[in-house]
Amino acid sequence: MGFELIENNEKKKVGDTSFLDVKTARAVRKYHATFPQYQKTPLRRLSSLAAALGVKDIYVKDESFRFGLNAFKVLGGSYAIGTVIAKKLGIPPEALTYGLITSEETKKALGPVTFISATDGNHGRGVAWSARELGQKSVIYMPKGSAKERYDNIVSCGASCTITDLNYDDAVRKADADAKENGWVLVQDTSWPGYEEIPRAIMQGYTTLSLETYEQLDGVIPSHIFLQAGVGSFASSATALFTEAFGKEHKPVITIVEPNEAACIYKTMKAADGKLHPVTGDMNSIMAGLCCGEPVTVGIDILRTYADYFISEPDYAAADGMRVLSSPLGADERIVSGESGAAAFGAAYELLTDKALSSCKEKLGLDESSVLLFVSTEGATDRVNYRNIVWNGAYARPVV
Repeated sequence: MGFELIENNEKKKVGDTSFLDVKTARAVRKYHATFPQYQKTPLRRLSSLAAALGVKDIYVKDESFRFGLNAFKVLGGSYAIGTVIAKKLGIPPEALTYGLITSEETKKALGPVTFISATDGNHGRGVAWSARELGQKSVIYMPKGSAKERYDNIVSCGASCTITDLNYDDAVRKADADAKENGWVLVQDTSWPGYEEIPRAIMQGYTTLSLETYEQLDGVIPSHIFLQAGVGSFASSATALFTEAFGKEHKPVITIVEPNEAACIYKTMKAADGKLHPVTGDMNSIMAGLCCGEPVTVGIDILRTYADYFISEPDYAAADGMRVLSSPLGADERIVSGESGAAAFGAAYELLTDKALSSCKEKLGLDESSVLLFVSTEGATDRVNYRNIVWNGAYARPVV
């Protein structure tokens, strides 16, 4: 498979964004700000790169600095765990603070809680770190083929971690079954009928990132936003927040990007029949964090309503994105972006540099007046593979 783009021609007002509005985002960010490790992650302006690529400006939110964990996922896990604790204590989520949760009074009232999740790496690390920081335990399952460095990072956060012989979606099902059997709490960013409360909280957790970005833009309105997707929790959360924040009159063109091997949202939107169309089997892509086969049920209608385009891309696009971000031009700052982190930027880079994609570029309206916004959702979370791609040129664009 190669680079494929489709337009959302089935837009209907079906997506509920009320739980992801700016007011909610401010409350969530207030909670995150009570953590001792909280700092806004940088928004990089890559003006020299923009000039070289023929657009007006480029902005990249760099999540490699988030809580010292090299990825944004902790925002969702930490807030979801907080809401679970709030419910057990009988207090509203807006009353939550790091100090309250970690107090001796809360620990005595709450007792021990074990949180379980399935992950390729970043989400599980965020859940494990949050559970440890908030005085609780965690169990993490990883799909087959997971990188040892990502496993080691999870274990270092105090979790009981296992690399299974399952793909991601089956690892999720195992985590769900074991949670029910053992009385644990499943913290998963995908959802299904009957399991939607915690995925909603995770999506709310991600709004801290989007709110920070909106404020850091300081009045700049992007013409285009590119967002990568696995199950689509982050993409739908960001789509909702940015749509409200910028307003209907100034809403940027929003494009959702997935790897060819796991393009469940692209496949669902292409069918345009109102149903979900999962991807099954092994999903072998360097964009491991995006290799999820089943779209999130609580976010898919947001994308149906507000996203404009959907891209299914080959691995070389993400690899090109990693290399370009690591090699700044002029006064631009270097961004260390992992395979999933660079996925959305890589898609735009291909559109702007590959003449074979000129019709797609025109369809999106990318030109010298365009202001592009991206989120690098992770740094080099698998350093061996990062060096192989950036140093050794692995997964290069095919020469035609």
